[in-house]
Formats: sequence, C-alpha cells, structure tokens
Amino acid sequence: MISEHPSLSARTLLDRRAIGIGPFLERYTANFAFYGSGKAALYDGLAGLVSPGENVLVPAYLPDAVVEPFRDLGLEPRYYRIRETLAPNRADLVERLDDETAAVVTVDYFGFSQPGLEAVASLLDDRDCYHVDDNAHAPLSVDNGTLLGTRGHLGITSLRKLLPVPDGAILYCNDESVAARLEPSSFAGVRDEFVVDDCRHVLESVAGDLLAANATVRRTVERLVAERSASVPDPKARYEAGKTPMSRVSAAVVAAADPSAIRRARRTNYLAWRRCFDSRSGVEIYHETLPEGICPQVFPLRTDSPQRLVAALERCGVAAHTWPRLAATVRDDPAYTVTRRLARETVALPVHQGVDPAAIEAVGDRLRW
Repeated sequence: MISEHPSLSARTLLDRRAIGIGPFLERYTANFAFYGSGKAALYDGLAGLVSPGENVLVPAYLPDAVVEPFRDLGLEPRYYRIRETLAPNRADLVERLDDETAAVVTVDYFGFSQPGLEAVASLLDDRDCYHVDDNAHAPLSVDNGTLLGTRGHLGITSLRKLLPVPDGAILYCNDESVAARLEPSSFAGVRDEFVVDDCRHVLESVAGDLLAANATVRRTVERLVAERSASVPDPKARYEAGKTPMSRVSAAVVAAADPSAIRRARRTNYLAWRRCFDSRSGVEIYHETLPEGICPQVFPLRTDSPQRLVAALERCGVAAHTWPRLAATVRDDPAYTVTRRLARETVALPVHQGVDPAAIEAVGDRLRW
C-alpha cells in the first residue's frame, strides 16, 4: 500500500528507484514530490510561506488559470509585463514589487530557460520574497547542468506536458527552509488505487492509437475534443478539479518512461520543424538554436497570420494552436501590448515523442499558406 502523502526526505512514500523519470530527477535534486496538478503543487509549496493580504508577481504571458492557487492562498496576483524575447520587463517588475510581495514567478517557456533570469535573481537578492521557478513545460530540460524548475526557492513541472497521462506534476523545494516548512495536503502524492478515470484514460489512449491512421476519424475525434475543450469550466473550477493526488495510471507511465529516448525524440522533431521553417518568410522562430540538455515542449514560432498558418497545418494533418488563453485582466488591458501581441501571433507545433520526424519533413514539402 502506497500512502497518498509524499515525503521530501530520502525515504519517499513513492519508491522513486522504480520510476523512469525519478532516477533522472535525482541526478539534479533530492527534494521533489508528486502531485495531481502543477497548480495544486504550487499551492502546497507556498502555503507555509505566505500570508493572506500579500501579493505575488506573475508574468502576464501565462494561461488564465495559473493564478488560482495564489487567490486560494489569499494573495493578490499582479501581472508584470514581458519583452518580445519572453524576458521579464525588469522596470515594470520593479514598479510592481513592494514590501507586501511574497513571491515572484518566472517561467521557462516552451521548455527553454527563462531569458533574463539573472536580472530577476539579482533584483530578488535584496528583497525578502520567494522566487518560484515555473517549469511546467519541460520536466526533462537541463540548462548548463541545472534542472529547470530548481533555480528558485521552489518550483514546479507538469508531467502531462511530457507524457500521455491524465494528470501528474512535481513540486521542487530547492531551499532547505522551504522544504522544512512544507506540510503536504490531501492532494499530494499518488492515489492508493486505480479508479474509473484511470481505466477510461487507458481505453481512450488505445482507441487513439488504433484510429490514428484513419485521417477522417482522427479529424472527427479532434473536432469533438475541441468542442469539449470549448466548454471547459472556468479557471477556478479547473483548478479545484486538479486538487487530487497523481493517479495510479500516471505513476505507471512515469515508471516506464525513458527520459533519454523522450528527450532525443523531441529534440529530433524540433530540429525537423526548424528545417521546415528556416527558409520561409512571414514567420519568426523563437529559438534558432537548441541548447544541449533542453527537451522542448513544442516548436513555437510567431507569425502575423496565425489562423492561416494553423489552418494550413491542419490541412496537412498537424494539430497546431496559438498560445496561451490569457487572463481577462491582461487580455482587456492595453498596457500589456507585447503580451497580447505574442498571444495572438504565437503558434505551437507538436514535437512529442509520438511524432515521426519523417512526417514533419513531409509536411514541409506540402505546407502552403
């Protein structure tokens, strides 16, 4: 029987020696624990560190539900502006930071290291607040020997961005005092047993594999998924639904995962997309180079005609999308000009390990928009 509560000591309540992802993570950090969702993990990580009435600074270029754990903790989320490079706008960050700031969040976008992190770190050195390293996009990305997500006082990553699982996330406590004050909640750890949703996920995954070769059926399934996504609950409801331990089916997939093979496949697919767009006009690639150790979440690029590109990719059988769905506070405020433009123009293309690089090359031969 496995307890639902994880420990950050060497005696973990989930035997990480048997987990494919676990040994990889242990090369870089000892203090990590499993959760059902990254936002739930973030709630637990901050719960013993902050007080209601304080504020937290978050980059404006983030999905709408990211701030829900802060609101749950009684914190005021303040969105700071970013630059075209995805680096924080330091001047805007300084302006919003005050004596009631409990934490500042930085983000490793698309699996790459946060640009401008040194400037933020030097700013926070003189402040009594915590640094949260949000690495939801890339559990396997390593920058100059450091695992992304472990460069702040605490950090998170999402296993759903890496593996075909229904849930799963990791909380990193990178500071001894933070780890000592962690009191895991009821939604920490791994569930003790399989539930109906686990079985449904397995069946849907198998069905997806069987139908993948049928383009007509695949498009029908994708349309149904899109229709279901359009009716997702509001951000708070999505956050509350994620307050569960990681499922047993997710733990099983994590146990069987091969980090080296996954990272190698994603890097190969990223480079295939880069070759596809290298000589095309009307697009701007975010990262011309792929640093050693980076495991990309997607291949992100910018274009002033995103819907045309998404439609053209769809005709080639590629499920691309713009990113992200911004919070209304940001979406409706003209002060966030750069963020709003990035959200309109950024298109994310799949690089996951199930993609055949030869198929990407074939798309490059056919793609017209």
